[in-house]
Amino acid sequence: MSKNLPGAAGDLAKAYPDVWSAYSDLGEATAKAGDLTERERRLVKLALSIGAASEGAVHSHTRRALSEGIPAADLHQVALMAIGPLGFPRAVAAGTWISDETESD
Repeated sequence: MSKNLPGAAGDLAKAYPDVWSAYSDLGEATAKAGDLTERERRLVKLALSIGAASEGAVHSHTRRALSEGIPAADLHQVALMAIGPLGFPRAVAAGTWISDETESD
């Protein structure tokens, strides 16, 4: 992962390159630990970001998903699927965070 990240993550990567490198290595190792496809991993990361109520992470994973060719409708479906386990308000919030990125063009 590049150190050219926005905001606080980019600041941390520049200030603590060894920590960022270890974090990146961990991410790569967990991605290779099973048989999920890149698409599946991206959607899981989006879902986990929604579950954690992390607006920044939802934005980030939405941008990455779009750049990887995942349709916006699929990303919105992930938000809809959050209704059952996380509740309607969390799912609606996630949908708006996804829309921040999908409707910015």
